[in-house]
Amino acid sequence: MSRLSDAFVKGRTALVCYAMGGDGDTAALLQAIDEAGADVIELGLPFSDPIADGPVLQEAATRALGAGATLRGLLDLARGLRLRAPMVAMGYVNPIESMGAQSFARALREAGLCGAIVPDLPFEEAGPLRDALAAERLDLVPLVAPTTPAARAATIARSARGFVYYVSVTGVTGSRAALPEDLQNRLGELRAVSPVPVAVGFGISRPEQAAALKGKADGVVVGTALVATHHEKGLQAAADLVRSLRAVLQ
Repeated sequence: MSRLSDAFVKGRTALVCYAMGGDGDTAALLQAIDEAGADVIELGLPFSDPIADGPVLQEAATRALGAGATLRGLLDLARGLRLRAPMVAMGYVNPIESMGAQSFARALREAGLCGAIVPDLPFEEAGPLRDALAAERLDLVPLVAPTTPAARAATIARSARGFVYYVSVTGVTGSRAALPEDLQNRLGELRAVSPVPVAVGFGISRPEQAAALKGKADGVVVGTALVATHHEKGLQAAADLVRSLRAVLQ
């Protein structure tokens, strides 16, 4: 059983929403995202060298770190929340290694999270963290890129728990004017070999983009647009964006 996998209901495209921890009132934002209809929430763990993130998330991480956000502090905050949607930590490997895989996994469980996504952790080096999380009944969500060969993608998918995160474009996170023409085919190939749901992220920012992926993926991930909306327009606007995305995926 996996709370993350169970959040992807058959016949319905799930909405996965990312929030940068420590960038503003995180507790209020997570609660608003949850109430607005997110099916899964990614809690971003700010890091000083976020190599997979574009300018919007880099700036959000800088604001969060400047405000004093820490990994343990964010997990303490999460422990006090009672959200409907399962929450997964998304962060980089250095802070996790500093804490230690077992301590990190235990801290996630105690905070009520369901697992972790670590973009800069190679598949071949993921075993210790995957095992530490599994010992706490948590999931390590792997990523598959457009440049990942089919055989390797299948191997990664077979090891996955929770869901597989398919990166729709090469490069860093951020809104895109259009998504790749071959995205539907790549998603179909990955879903055919994956025993767990496949969610697609990087570049999805508008309801019409999410609507175009309805039924093509098990879930869509929206991060940059949500972080930017929250920072520039406030909590209500962020919640409204989540509602508009959820509405087109019904």
